[in-house]
Amino acid sequence: MANLKEIRNRITSVQSTMQITSAMKMVSAAKLKKAQDAITAMRPYAEKLTELLQSVSATLDGDAGGQYTSQREVNKVLIVAVTSNRGLCGAFNTNVIKQVKVVADAYAGKQVDVFAIGKKGNDVLRKTHNVIANRSDVFDSLTFENVAEVANLLTDKFVAGEYDKIEIVYNQFKNAATQLVMTEQFLPLAPIQSENTTAGDYIFEPSKEEIILTLIPKSLKTQLYKSVRDSFAAEHGARMTAMHKATDNATDLRNQLKLTYNKARQAAITGEILEIVGGAEALNG
Repeated sequence: MANLKEIRNRITSVQSTMQITSAMKMVSAAKLKKAQDAITAMRPYAEKLTELLQSVSATLDGDAGGQYTSQREVNKVLIVAVTSNRGLCGAFNTNVIKQVKVVADAYAGKQVDVFAIGKKGNDVLRKTHNVIANRSDVFDSLTFENVAEVANLLTDKFVAGEYDKIEIVYNQFKNAATQLVMTEQFLPLAPIQSENTTAGDYIFEPSKEEIILTLIPKSLKTQLYKSVRDSFAAEHGARMTAMHKATDNATDLRNQLKLTYNKARQAAITGEILEIVGGAEALNG
């Protein structure tokens, strides 16, 4: 059995760890509230924009989207992996990395590259995949303008023919304890199939084609921004949950160590008493 000094040192160490994990949990909870409000406020706008785009394009020919909807033979694929810059958030980053590998395996025999958004994904994926860029700086100032810059870069690569297909892999925020790993096609735009083809008598100014070509770039930027925002909120939810569990585990470990310490202390006291009694009996004898 470890001596009392070693047990005391371990108790002190565990208590220090508890303070750190508890503080990280509270920080993540505060950041989660802001991130959750941001993504909750943005989703209706993104969904309405997509609905408007589908409603207008449903009455047009399939090639109305021009270069954004061109379906080419898929030989070169780009996967956008959205992870975090920091760890201590459970399986948050691991789930995305696993899904990226699953998507890459689905295109076996073709050129598959990775565009990383987040340091953790970049550090792991660069060992097994060709990572063409890492834009972890997006999380330093998470604004629509910064994400739109990345969306423009991805769009230019598709239009220039560098890639035939671009997909986004990220964690979608459901609640603080649940994150859903999503794989969404970014480009080309999937063919729009509308069951309800009835259209009202509307006058469009400018023309429908011009509206579509204006909405598509904005819709792509909004889609990527929503994905990054979702991942940002999911990261804080995962970290808050992970730190909560770590604090609970540290509490259990501290209680066990205290029990062990009390038993060892009681055994030491009992041993000293027995030695004193035994010495006294020897003197009397």
